[in-house]
Amino acid sequence: MAAEEEEEELLDYEEEDVAKATTLTASKDGEKKGEKNKKKGYVGMHSTGFRDFLLKPELLRAIVDCGFEHPSEVQHECIPQAILGMDVLCQAKSGMGKTAVFVITVLQQLDPSPGEVGAVIICHTRELAYQISHEMTRFSAHMPNVKCAVIYGGVNIKTQREELKANMPNVIVATPGRLKVLAQEGTISLKKCAHFILDECDKCLEKLDMRADVQEIFKLTPHDKQVMMFTATLSKELRPVCKKFMNDPMEIFVDDETKLTLHGLVQHYVKLEEQEKNRKLTDLLDALQFNQVVIFVSSVARCTALDKLMQECNFPSIAISRAMSQEERLLRYQSFKDGNKRILVATDLVARGIDIERVNIVINYDMPGDADTYLHRVGRAGRFGTKGLAISFVSSSEDSDVLSKVHERFEVSIDGLPDEIDTSSYMPS
Repeated sequence: MAAEEEEEELLDYEEEDVAKATTLTASKDGEKKGEKNKKKGYVGMHSTGFRDFLLKPELLRAIVDCGFEHPSEVQHECIPQAILGMDVLCQAKSGMGKTAVFVITVLQQLDPSPGEVGAVIICHTRELAYQISHEMTRFSAHMPNVKCAVIYGGVNIKTQREELKANMPNVIVATPGRLKVLAQEGTISLKKCAHFILDECDKCLEKLDMRADVQEIFKLTPHDKQVMMFTATLSKELRPVCKKFMNDPMEIFVDDETKLTLHGLVQHYVKLEEQEKNRKLTDLLDALQFNQVVIFVSSVARCTALDKLMQECNFPSIAISRAMSQEERLLRYQSFKDGNKRILVATDLVARGIDIERVNIVINYDMPGDADTYLHRVGRAGRFGTKGLAISFVSSSEDSDVLSKVHERFEVSIDGLPDEIDTSSYMPS
């Protein structure tokens, strides 16, 4: 037991997250005759509303309360099939509402029984687990019988055991290591689990140790259940691995990498020396109009130092990095999400999966190490098809190489930063 707990503590994937924002498109290969799993194609925005999905009244009421009117492309494609219990493998671009797909699907089908776990949602980081549980709570606001709990390592396992025994949830959102321990020892029974979901499934399955944890948890669930997997990045090598968990899934994914960019996101770069970054950053923050900004840096030390500088210059900033305790990170994340601070300085800890709707500008103070991480960082702005602005500081030949790779792979237009930027091009109207 102790060894397994220690392993959970060591599983820190935060700084290695690599992803790319993607969009739904038709797959020519999927349209060949005789192919067993026909792939679904790109669809435009429909006038269809959530009411047309014939959802439970209490769920529909919560959707309205959350401000949703019309489903996104991915929601329009997935939800009608998913709420009928179909397995789903979905790769869709960042910010298009994948989380709402599986949250709505689970709540629509869930028939909560006291003390029984009916759904398990697994993701690769604690921050993402926290966010998903928050969304589950929002959408189940008018379902008093639905209880949701978030479980991850880094907190006292004895306390978790006591809380679970006193109040077993119907929906569990968890990271794999800690859930595996609690399920194998019998604290959590998954014998009645009808829905098994992996969010950011590529990150859950590409590392063999995490994949092994997921497989052990999967074995503890019934054979007859719904399996859904979602991600913004899915390699050809991992697709068959995902499908081994599933039974004839509906597939929605992208084959053409040049279509992996976010519409509505204006992207620019600035060539400058390292010592010029601070002055340029403060000039930009003074000149640009923004709701909230995320500034990405390459290390914990630079995150701490830049946040201190921002505050000394009277900018309302807050920092999040893996050097902080889990409790402190979640408190800071929630504070920024609630709008108490308008500027977040962060490492790649928040580059993947974290959804903060007010963010409309991303600044790469330090360029990421590869094109995938670049696209997922800038995907924090321009979520759900809204407008946004991304500005990258290029101060070395390595930075220029990454920028070139982004241009080559994704055919995205990233121009030099002009003297003036039209506010209407990046500020939501």
